[in-house]
Parts: sequence; C-alpha cells; structure tokens
Amino acid sequence: MKFSCAVIAGLLLGAGLTGQASAENDRSGAKDSLPSWNHGPARKAVVEFVERVTREGGSDYVPPAERIAVFDNDGTLWSEQPMYVQLAFVLDRIAAMSPEHPEWKDKQPFKAVLERDIRTVAASGKKGLVELLMATHAGLTTEEFERVAGEWIATARHPKTGRPYTEMVYQPMLELLAYLRASGFKTYIVSGGGIEFMRPWAEKTYGIPPEQVIGSSIRTRFEVQDGRPVILRLPEVDFIDDKEGKPVAINRFIGRRPLAAFGNSDGDFQMLQWTTAGSGPRLGLFVHHDDGEREVAYDRESHIGQLNRGLDEADRHGWVVLSMKRDWKQVFPVQKP
Repeated sequence: MKFSCAVIAGLLLGAGLTGQASAENDRSGAKDSLPSWNHGPARKAVVEFVERVTREGGSDYVPPAERIAVFDNDGTLWSEQPMYVQLAFVLDRIAAMSPEHPEWKDKQPFKAVLERDIRTVAASGKKGLVELLMATHAGLTTEEFERVAGEWIATARHPKTGRPYTEMVYQPMLELLAYLRASGFKTYIVSGGGIEFMRPWAEKTYGIPPEQVIGSSIRTRFEVQDGRPVILRLPEVDFIDDKEGKPVAINRFIGRRPLAAFGNSDGDFQMLQWTTAGSGPRLGLFVHHDDGEREVAYDRESHIGQLNRGLDEADRHGWVVLSMKRDWKQVFPVQKP
C-alpha cells in the first residue's frame, strides 16, 4: 500500500546494455524460458544482460551471491487497476468487521466505505485512509493477520474479470522471475504494499518466499498473551516503502545493491536509480501500461501507477521502457477452469 499523498488519492478514487549474447545461448536458454515475450528491444535487453553477468570467464561475470533482482508488485507483477488490491482488502475487511462496530454506520470514513461511496472516502484524504488502515490492519497478532489476509486472497475476485487476484498476475513477469532464478538470481519484492499483506501469498503466486518480500509496515510489539509469546500489530505507521524509501529498504533488508530492478511507476524511480548507479552491467526496466485492449492503458495522468518522470528520463538513464502492447504476446495466465 503506497502511503504518499499522491498515491493515496489514487488508492481512493536495459538499461541499454549492448553486450553481444550469442544466438546459440539465446536459443538454448531464454527461448523456452520467455515464451510470452515478443522478440524486440525489451526482451533483447533482458537476455543480453543475463548472458553478460552469468557467462563464466567473461569480463562482466557476477558471482551468484551478488545476483539480486528487485521487483515492484502493484502494476509490475500483477494488475493494480481499477484499485490497488490491498485497498480492496481494506474495503472488504471494513464490511466484514462492521457487525462488531455498529458506530461505523454513522462515522466517516467508515460510513462511506459501507455505502461504497468512494468519492466521500477519497475526500477523507490521508487522514481517512490511515484510519481505515489502522482499523483493519492493527490490533491483531502477526499470525492472526496472516490468516485473515490469506483467507481473503484465496476467495476475493477482481471486480472486472471475476478472476482470483492471484490470477491477475502478468504471465511474462512470472516467466521472467523463473528465468532469473534459473540463472542464479535471488528475486525480491520491494513494494509500497503492506509487507504482511503480501507475505502470505507471495511464495505460492510468485515463488518468492516471505523473507524476500519487502514492503510498507506498521509498528509491532512483542507480548506474552495467556502464556504465549506473540507479535502484536500496533495502530502506528512504521515505514513507507515507496519512492526514496525503496533504496533505503533495499540497503536495510538486503544489504547489497541489486543488479536489476523492475517497476512500472514513478514510485519505483529511485529504486531503478539506485540499482543502475552501481558499477558493471545493470538493468532497469519500466513496464509501460499501453495496452487498453488486453489490460488498461494508463501512465502520465493516472491516479494509480502514474508514470511520468520515468518516461521522461528513461533514455537518459539507459533504462528499458517495456511496451505491454508491443513486447508481450500474452498478458495474463490462461484462465483455470
């Protein structure tokens, strides 16, 4: 969940690498690993980068321990339209909790949520959103919250497609994650979303274990309840993993500068900036949502996943701007029967 003021409003309403990879290596490696990617500059940049840093004996070889790739989640690994998935969780959670809180029927912004009056919810601004977040995310132990989030994601459906949210992931990005891991990379999520909201389902959905999920958090406290040690979630914001917070979180929790960073919005700009400022081959890539037929077309004017500065400065930094329309053969996985 991204907590910056600009993103709160939205919630509510290679890197140019030119190393020569052999055609034989591409045929034997990436061809079968990236079947949903069209041949073009984005795929070429990814493959050439991976070939360069994994070719033993090459001047750009990077040991496996240093091969780290970081991914934003919302809009990069799965759909963030028409609203962030965690916001949908908040709205559903308010509805589920409302029988225990009859006062919410007359108290804003809860009243607006229960009436699905998103315009009024939006008008409550940052203060209102934080109030909703704390009501739904705090007061539980970490184990209790993990259970609640896991049960919700197992049954919740996307409002437009009717598919489970975990099927609204981008098939080409699933392939990219697997391709990088097969090439010795460790893959991390570095998202503005809540860290403990993502951890219950990230491994099953993306193959990324909980300890490799980094996100925004609220404060916690160790307690002993009825003789049992627990970690209690408190109604206080701890860390916002967005924009400048992403490099800070990477340094704090990973301790190595990544070789590759993937995002889709200006909230990821500093993560790409930090990643590609390192020495040797680096890859920074933005997923550009320009496919209005198979997904949703949005960038500069969007309240969700706005990509403005990234488009303007990608060339200067040598970053790849991937066109969803041009570079992907397929957007979502084949729907399960």
